[in-house]
Amino acid sequence: MRTSVCDIVLVGVGGQGVILLSNIIGKAALKAGYPIRGAETHGMAQRGGSVMNHIRLGCEYGPLVPAGGADVLLALEPVEALRYAHYLSTDGIALVNTYPVHPTTVTTGQFTYPPLEEILTPLQRVCNKLKTIDATKLAVDAGNPQAMNVVMLGALSEYIPLREEELIEALSVSVPAKFLEVNMRAFEFGKG
Repeated sequence: MRTSVCDIVLVGVGGQGVILLSNIIGKAALKAGYPIRGAETHGMAQRGGSVMNHIRLGCEYGPLVPAGGADVLLALEPVEALRYAHYLSTDGIALVNTYPVHPTTVTTGQFTYPPLEEILTPLQRVCNKLKTIDATKLAVDAGNPQAMNVVMLGALSEYIPLREEELIEALSVSVPAKFLEVNMRAFEFGKG
């Protein structure tokens, strides 16, 4: 039995803007009049650790998306997509930034980052649709690599029941004015 309109799981690593992205979606949902529930997990994730947020639009029950229940898995980092793939519904979509964040153990040579195909192939078996985006490159093209999360928000806008105007309004009150123009470009680039 379905208990929400849209369940989203956002994942990444500390410093990528998962929490900001969740806040923007939450503000847009409130503006649209949706009941919203959410939960975030970011304990040791100040920089480089795993971050996961649940967002349930139109849900009157608990904040956690059940395993196998996410309509959308939005991953700001490829390995994090694979780590949390079990949340995806077989009818769901995975939106994955293809640019990896290399943890210290990878950059020091202790471990090798897996090839992208080894990450994406299992994801394709889990969900209905996989969309890959080099959101980091698009953010650089927009004027700031830190706007990568907003590129992903632009991509997400096609798959959630929030209007673009609501997302743009929430974005405009969530980022400092001096970064708004870059973030607006990043959003548009994400829409593709």
